[in-house]
Amino acid sequence: MTPATSEIFGVPVAAMTMEGALGLIDQAVQSKRRLQIGVVNAAKIVNMRRNEELRADVLSSDIVFADGMAVVWASRLLGRRLPERVAGIDLMMGMLERGNAGGYRVYCLGASQEILSRVVDRIGQDYPGVKVVGSRHGYFTTADEAEVARNIADSRPDILFIAMTSPKKERFLSKWSPQLNVPVCHGVGGSFDVVAGHVQRAPERWQRLGLEWLYRVKQEPGRLWKRYLTTNSTFAMMVASALVKQQLARIRSTARVART
Repeated sequence: MTPATSEIFGVPVAAMTMEGALGLIDQAVQSKRRLQIGVVNAAKIVNMRRNEELRADVLSSDIVFADGMAVVWASRLLGRRLPERVAGIDLMMGMLERGNAGGYRVYCLGASQEILSRVVDRIGQDYPGVKVVGSRHGYFTTADEAEVARNIADSRPDILFIAMTSPKKERFLSKWSPQLNVPVCHGVGGSFDVVAGHVQRAPERWQRLGLEWLYRVKQEPGRLWKRYLTTNSTFAMMVASALVKQQLARIRSTARVART
């Protein structure tokens, strides 16, 4: 059954809970059916408007989840309610928990070799039932992509975690996922840095308030403050503009009814 979606600025976001998402992933692993996962937050939706290639790559996913609370709040303000946030890192950890019981085969792609090695070790310690059948750092060139894709396919994983920045991970999955023969592909962004202990994740209170981005800025202000300030402001303006258009449409509709 195809999950219901809510369209948020032209992106069909799955209206699913975390539990529902993990159930769908289990089904894909067991049936060997391809499920390419995309996630969006406020910044990515803004960048998708600016970059048509990124937009096409994200929309090539089989399912897209709301990675950021701002997207969930926008869906509710605009009357296209999403039940909850399905954060990429939480989805990854849920997949590992289920894979621990189910003996899932996992391939880890991305980050530096140091971070990647820590992630593989951590998975082995915390989820001994998961089989890490391969790994590759994310610092490869376009010329290396075919060899990387072959290595993944030869490893026969059930799940591919790809921890690279946008739009590189979306482009890689869009281009190579048909050749990978991996049931579930999940772009996890900077999640490997968190799992390895290199970056601290925001406390739950910050997450519930939608301030995880601010916690990230607090840790890396020089690199992130301008990016988040720009994209968050733009996203807020997009939501405000959409709300104004909805209100004007209601006023015109009411006026037409009154004239008849």
